[in-house]
Amino acid sequence: MCGRYAVTTDPALLAGEIDAVDETAGVELDVPGYNVAPTTTIVTVVARHSHEQPDDEPTRRLRAMRWGLLPHWQKTLSGPPLFNARAESVAEKPAFRTAIKNKRCLIPMDGWYEWQVLDPDATKPRKQPMYLTPQDGTRMYIAGLWSVWRPAGAGLEAPPVLSATVLTTDSVGPLRAVHDRMPLVLTPELFDQWLDPDGAADPALLLPPALEVAERIEIRPVSTLVNTVKNDGPALIERTEPGSEPGQLSLL
Repeated sequence: MCGRYAVTTDPALLAGEIDAVDETAGVELDVPGYNVAPTTTIVTVVARHSHEQPDDEPTRRLRAMRWGLLPHWQKTLSGPPLFNARAESVAEKPAFRTAIKNKRCLIPMDGWYEWQVLDPDATKPRKQPMYLTPQDGTRMYIAGLWSVWRPAGAGLEAPPVLSATVLTTDSVGPLRAVHDRMPLVLTPELFDQWLDPDGAADPALLLPPALEVAERIEIRPVSTLVNTVKNDGPALIERTEPGSEPGQLSLL
């Protein structure tokens, strides 16, 4: 689940919104992106100490990363992208148990897509794409993990590949009608605790969000245009009637 999402805020504006240093300059980003998919370069939020003054307080930073975590021990870029991870088991899974210790991030989203089965008893069930987004038009920040990867045998002088994964949890409240899993949405008062590079994550941070968080999320049926990764544009998040044919795509 959560293999596709939308984000439309320019990183410079996002940095000001959450009091972060924008380190994405010079990186080609798909922003605005209405159909962000694994292996593309996404915007993440981390908190890190300065290399020059490592004893200073950590600073929030926007960094560009590949969506699909690459464990440091993986030999090549090939292989299925680890674009999401179950929050309940990240501390035990070899691919994630190092990152959960001190490489936690936030992934800003306007909303994410799920495909709801409309007629589960049919021989060929139909799947309706749904866009899940805050009712008030604000952004969501999803708990994630990140890693630093270099090709096998390469020294520290080799350019690193930064990559990230989205954490998922059991769906809450009305979202259960769409899918049994959802991204782990964090509220602003939890950001600093989650991003803290000097301490382990409180297990409570890995629990499903409160019911009121889920109740503030709109469940919006959208066009099947989103089924194809190459399609992009605001038409993908416009409300449509379930089961209707796709309309005209408004490309950016």
